Amino acid sequence: MATEIITIEKSALLDEVQTLKNKGYRLVTMSSVNFDERFDLLYHFDKELRMKNLRVSLPKGESMPSISGIYLAGFLIENEIKDGFGIDFTGLAIDFGGNLMLEDDVQKYPFCSVGVKKSAKVKKEDA
Repeated sequence: MATEIITIEKSALLDEVQTLKNKGYRLVTMSSVNFDERFDLLYHFDKELRMKNLRVSLPKGESMPSISGIYLAGFLIENEIKDGFGIDFTGLAIDFGGNLMLEDDVQKYPFCSVGVKKSAKVKKEDA
């Protein structure tokens, strides 16, 4: 299976997703990775066993446009990411308001408690 990862700006997301849909790609899923100052969102698409992945870096505190107006099934994945990481998606076709999987009384997004940080280089004599 061939895989391609394309890094794009947030402003280009909806145009790129619409282009993929027009070319016959199906939405497989999305992934989110928590870094110190940003999230990376990866959108995974497939056509004839060829994976195409769009990667968008999102500064923490910013919202992301929803792709659910193009791929309706995207609303479910975006709501999951909203529950787990606290990322707001604007224009969600169906918005569970952060309560798709979480109870109303949950005070913290479960996947934001651990992040990926750059580690300091270890000197050979320290190792």
